Amino acid sequence: MKFFFLSSHAHYALDPAATRVSGGAELQVALLAKELAALGHEVVVAGGDTGQQDERYLEGVLTRTAGRFHTGGLLDTLVAMPKVAALLAEYRPDYVAVLGWTAWLYILALLRPLFGYKLVFICGLDTEIDGSFARSNGWKGGLFEQGVAMSDVRFAMSEYQRMLFGRLNLSCGLYRNLILPRSMPRTAEKDIDLLWVGRCQRIKRPHLFLDLVERLPDARCEMICPREDRALWDEVASRAASLGNLTFLEKVPYHEIQEHYDRSRFLVSTSKAEGFPNVMIQAAQGGAGILSLDLDPDGLIETFRAGFCAKGDSESFFDETLRLLRDPIKSAKMGKEAERMLMEWLDNEKNTQAFLEGLK
Repeated sequence: MKFFFLSSHAHYALDPAATRVSGGAELQVALLAKELAALGHEVVVAGGDTGQQDERYLEGVLTRTAGRFHTGGLLDTLVAMPKVAALLAEYRPDYVAVLGWTAWLYILALLRPLFGYKLVFICGLDTEIDGSFARSNGWKGGLFEQGVAMSDVRFAMSEYQRMLFGRLNLSCGLYRNLILPRSMPRTAEKDIDLLWVGRCQRIKRPHLFLDLVERLPDARCEMICPREDRALWDEVASRAASLGNLTFLEKVPYHEIQEHYDRSRFLVSTSKAEGFPNVMIQAAQGGAGILSLDLDPDGLIETFRAGFCAKGDSESFFDETLRLLRDPIKSAKMGKEAERMLMEWLDNEKNTQAFLEGLK
C-alpha cells in the first residue's frame, strides 16, 4: 500500500543528524511511517518547508517538501495548495493520513475525489473532538471539525477518545502510540528530581511547573521548553532564569532527549489536555515516575501505580510531590512500575498492525 502523511516537521524525527525539534504528533508520524516502511509499504512524508533538502530517504521513508503549509497563514496555505496537490498527483497514495488538528484535514477531504485516496485522521488531543477547537479557533476550528467528519477512517488513541468519537456518532478504530526505540542502554544516574518537557503552549501551563519549582527549592529540576508561543516563552524563560534550582533548556534534539528522562526521578505533567503524551512514554522508558496535575489517560498511571494524578488539586499535587521526593524507595518503585506499564501496554509491532487492521 501507498501512504502519504502530511506533517509539519516529522522529517526532523526521522533524521538522526537533525538539530531542530518539534512536538509529539510529529514524532508519532515519524515512528508510524518508519514501521510501515519496514513492512514493505511505500511511505511519503510531506513536511513544511524550513529549508531542508527535498527528496531524501530517511529510515526507509521518502521525505518531500510541501511548501510552508505549516505556518497556518492564509497566504502560505494558498501558495502550498498546488505543491501538495502536485505531490498527491505524483505519488497517487492509497491513504493520506493526518495526526492531530489542522484545517488542512478539510482541504485534503476536498482534494480526495481528484486523487482517489482514503483520508485517515488520527486524534492527538482530547480537545480535538470534544468541541473545543471550533470554539477557540474560529473558522479554522470549524473547517477542522468538518474534516474529521468527512474522513474515511478515524483513530482514537485512548478509550476516552473513542467515547468522544461515539458522542459525535463517528466511527473510529483504536490505535496506541508507538515507542521511540532506545539508541543506548540506560546507564545514567538519577540526578534530576523533577523534569518538565513540552512545547511552550498555554494548554501545557508551564508556569504551574515553575510554581512547583519555587516551592521546592531543594529539588533538582529541569525544564525543556521549545519556543512556540513567543510571548509566553519569554515570560517562562525570564522566570526560569531566576530559579537557582532549575536548569532551563529551549530545545534538545530527538536523538538526545531520552537521556534527560533516564536521569530523572519524576516527569511532571501540568497539561490541561492531551491524548497519551509522548513525554509520559519516554519517561516510563527511562524509569521515571509520572506526576500529573490533571491527566491520567485511561487511568493507566493509577492502575500501574506508576506515579500520581492530583485530578486538578494543586495543593494535593504539591504535597504528594514533596512526600515522594522525601521517599526514595517509593520513588524508585514508581519508576519501575512505569517501565512495567510501558512493556505491558505499548508494543510497536502490535500497534502498527492495529493501525493496518483499522484501515479495513
